[in-house]
Amino acid sequence: MPDDDAPPPITGPDLANKKLAAGLTGILLGAFGVHKFILGYQNEGIIMLAISLTGLASGLVGGFICCLPATLLMAPTVLGVIGLIEGIIYLTMPDEQFARTYVIGRKPWF
Repeated sequence: MPDDDAPPPITGPDLANKKLAAGLTGILLGAFGVHKFILGYQNEGIIMLAISLTGLASGLVGGFICCLPATLLMAPTVLGVIGLIEGIIYLTMPDEQFARTYVIGRKPWF
């Protein structure tokens, strides 16, 4: 039985716009998970945003406290690289494959 609450599949110009928006924000704002929110992945977007903000905050405090873990300080950079890679993947993927993988298949990471 089909799920009546599920939104209809996105096709045509709507899919192209979503793909472009997700790809560009992945490249430009990937560390903050904006591209995840565009694709409807709220949990993953919140995870990326929280880790980035925690890493940025610890970087600001790290100037005063020298013993913060290096992984917290590098988190925004690592997530930025992940966002960059995901953005490039989104933009270079054919529309049909993008829809199957990220819109219909709901694959949240890479």
